[in-house]
Amino acid sequence: MLLTRTELEDREAAWLAPYAMCAHNSRGRAWPEAEHAYRTAYQRDRDRIIHTTPFRRLEYKTQVFVYSEGDHYRNRLTHSIEVAQIGRTLARGLGCNEDLAEAICLAHDLGHPPFGHVGESALNELMRDHGGYDHQRQTLRIITELEQRYPDHPGLNLTYEVLEGVVKHDTDYDIVDASAYNPEERGTLECQLANLADEIAYNTSDLDDGLRSAILEPQAVAQLDIARAVLESLGEAANADLNDHLLRYRFIRRLVGMEVDDVLQATHARLGEAGIDSLAALRAAAANMAAYSPTMRARNEELKHFLFDGFYRHYRVVRMAVKAERLLRDLFTAYMDEPRQLAPDLQARARSAPGGLARVVCDYIAGMTDRYAIQEHKRLFDVEDRA
Repeated sequence: MLLTRTELEDREAAWLAPYAMCAHNSRGRAWPEAEHAYRTAYQRDRDRIIHTTPFRRLEYKTQVFVYSEGDHYRNRLTHSIEVAQIGRTLARGLGCNEDLAEAICLAHDLGHPPFGHVGESALNELMRDHGGYDHQRQTLRIITELEQRYPDHPGLNLTYEVLEGVVKHDTDYDIVDASAYNPEERGTLECQLANLADEIAYNTSDLDDGLRSAILEPQAVAQLDIARAVLESLGEAANADLNDHLLRYRFIRRLVGMEVDDVLQATHARLGEAGIDSLAALRAAAANMAAYSPTMRARNEELKHFLFDGFYRHYRVVRMAVKAERLLRDLFTAYMDEPRQLAPDLQARARSAPGGLARVVCDYIAGMTDRYAIQEHKRLFDVEDRA
């Protein structure tokens, strides 16, 4: 059996929920192009994202730990894959378009600079007089301007709905500026689910990495309301030893499952209570439909505060952050003080690009992996290192 794009679209129309975003109803691309014979528009978008250079670079970009801290901690690439996996599960469970949700999830962190959120803060401060820096806006610039893979247009020419999903990616760590994407409209449910998939992924994986690194005390973790609920569901005592790696695996696996189940049930209930029976009704809703239950929302708030105080502000993590901030500041200042240290193509861009030298330098640094930034710092500041 060979399925054509048209047959795949017919399946979507027949099987997806009435509020789902079917590929054949897409608002299209900025530059019109012929449809593919065997892939829907959102499948093509997903594939284009995966094959970009910025996506591959995520392997050596920090989630919490710099790559040199160990091979088993999350990085931006593994995080994006985890988000996409959770996003597909949520979308499938609610009758949404899995391909659209996956594309948004895979793209959401393309604009992150090296060294995680401290890298973003450092670049934003360095660019204070030049328009600032935000990884979400940078993601949009990457997929609409900076990636040069086609002779007749800049960017990846993704569909409106994927671009909208990136722009309306709304979590505690993202700044939403949807002014160019109908801000009065709610994002698709696929977009809303991608937001929660991101939150579930970073909360659960950061907890796992915090335990693995021995930064978080298992006894302190076990006192969290969400941890007590997970341990109880596993039939484990409240003082169970989360240092045991098999128990930790079970614990994190069950935690992800409980979070996902809660979103599915709470979102389904909200859709029913609001009488959402079409995509138009979803977009016109007064609030996002994708959500946690009140109980899970409260438990997650406690978890976030715990991670912030006990993990992200732990002295080992702070030391890494301070070194990373110093390194990025050195790179930015060096290039700005003497642009001829940049490669010739970057020097040429700086003479004509909007934002001038500062924006080109910022784009260059933001695109670096942790590893490349460290190596470049040595090339610029170690007199014995060959340029």
